[in-house]
Amino acid sequence: MRTWPLLLLLLLLVADARAADEIVPPVEIAAPSTQTVASAQLLDAVVVSGAQPGPGLWRVSKGDHVLWVLGTLNPLPKRMQWVSHEVEQVIAQSQEVLLGPGAKLKNKIGIFRGLMLLPAAIGSQKNPEKQKLVDVVPPELYARWLPLKAQYIGRSRGIEKQRPLFAALKLYDKAIARNKLTQDNLVSPVVRKAAKKYKVPITTPEIEIDIGDPREAIRDFAGSRLDDLDCFAKTLDRIDTDLQTMRERANAWATGDIDMLRSLPFTDQNQVCSDAILQAGVMRERGLDDMRERLESVWLEAAQAALDKNQSTFALLPMRQLLAPDGYIARLRERGYEVEEP
Repeated sequence: MRTWPLLLLLLLLVADARAADEIVPPVEIAAPSTQTVASAQLLDAVVVSGAQPGPGLWRVSKGDHVLWVLGTLNPLPKRMQWVSHEVEQVIAQSQEVLLGPGAKLKNKIGIFRGLMLLPAAIGSQKNPEKQKLVDVVPPELYARWLPLKAQYIGRSRGIEKQRPLFAALKLYDKAIARNKLTQDNLVSPVVRKAAKKYKVPITTPEIEIDIGDPREAIRDFAGSRLDDLDCFAKTLDRIDTDLQTMRERANAWATGDIDMLRSLPFTDQNQVCSDAILQAGVMRERGLDDMRERLESVWLEAAQAALDKNQSTFALLPMRQLLAPDGYIARLRERGYEVEEP
């Protein structure tokens, strides 16, 4: 799943918006052979390919009840095949699979009606009053944009009509693809397939959101201004300075090098970009500016419920939520659960 902000997905009228990352802890399973890891050609600017073991699992426990968590990452090496035998064994022994939190619209929208609204949703990506990027972006920032656009997008006039946030997201997508990385979710489909194979129920903690009349919400969004210049600037920063680190981070995930993941600086423009949407007046008016807190709360409640009732639960979370001092796993540790890292 691409890293588009959650509210953009809702404005495009998809039914669900889910966290794309997941996690797993260490079970009594043989570690990947040194030959397997060594075969990953970790050269300075080379992205690994072929079969890779991925990271070990985090173990969150309460008594003899265990939550195994696999940390996912985005982007990952494009030509990597994830060796998922260990994860499949954990799922086979579990009573539940817990995915990352998601959101659903309160009022279900039919496919036909959704398609009828798509043109308006796409129009909401454009600057109000037919302004262009050059009109809304400071000159020094626009000067940085032009060579990156030429390198990764080419001579596109249409993108110059888009809001800074959406132009930056397209540029980021193109840069990722050019660097042999992918934002496709390589983990979740494998986990879902294993859960189906072993008849393990899947739980997706969800919050319900009400945007009112979708047509009105899109119209209001299209006419509103976004505080998205910081998102634009940070996306340019990341493309300018972080692509090499992104490759190293993707390689570290693929080869299961958690120490490397911890040591590499992690910069993520997505929170700033999603905040630009969540903090827009049209979103605050609809009570959607606290979605991040609500998503955290609903996942923590589901995790605690799973630990209470299941001997073994497998869960997926973004790697950031495992490593960050204020992430979901840190919250569970604060609540008295024992956490063992791989």
